[in-house]
Amino acid sequence: MVRDHKPRTVYWVDDKLYQNITNKCSNKCIFCFRNFKRGVGDFTLKLSGEPSFEQIALELDEAMKRKRWKEVVFCGFGEPMERLDLLLMLARCIKWRYEDPVPIRVNTNGHGYLLNPRRDVVGELKAAGVDKVSVSLNAGDEETYNEICKPTIAGAYAAVLRFIEKARHVLDVEVTAVTTPEIDLHKVETLAKQMGVKFRLRQCIPCFW
Repeated sequence: MVRDHKPRTVYWVDDKLYQNITNKCSNKCIFCFRNFKRGVGDFTLKLSGEPSFEQIALELDEAMKRKRWKEVVFCGFGEPMERLDLLLMLARCIKWRYEDPVPIRVNTNGHGYLLNPRRDVVGELKAAGVDKVSVSLNAGDEETYNEICKPTIAGAYAAVLRFIEKARHVLDVEVTAVTTPEIDLHKVETLAKQMGVKFRLRQCIPCFW
């Protein structure tokens, strides 16, 4: 049960620090646990609005003083690429401000180029200090993707594949899929191997009403 009812933009699990910079998302995945949970562990992640850089930076600074984190991850109740400029500012802050910067990962649905047209999204991530992206693909074909991820933008599946192809040349890339009956995990893993990137299973968090 979530015990801290104050919405958090920065939270942690074990030795990893997470940044919840938006609740906006261009997918409406049927398995997304934000549909039936308000947070993770002791932290409430459902935001009342879009947090400012100053708000997040304050929480980040306090959290960075707690311990030496193994990794900083942009991952919350929304898609980080919805606020690309904010993501880049925070990534640069982490790399420049702290004497011994930790690796930075972005968990994304891969819609970065659709959400930020006419921008070199991958190049900007790399320049800001992002080391790794974890792309939630969840389907080995467009039809399945549209059924389970329910994208709100046309051409989403092709855009995810495009993002992976661009990112794999300059960033550490892994493709993930959730363990639900609707997803052919072998098909997703095969596609990841064909694209030359790593594959990781993500355990589905079941909903009990």
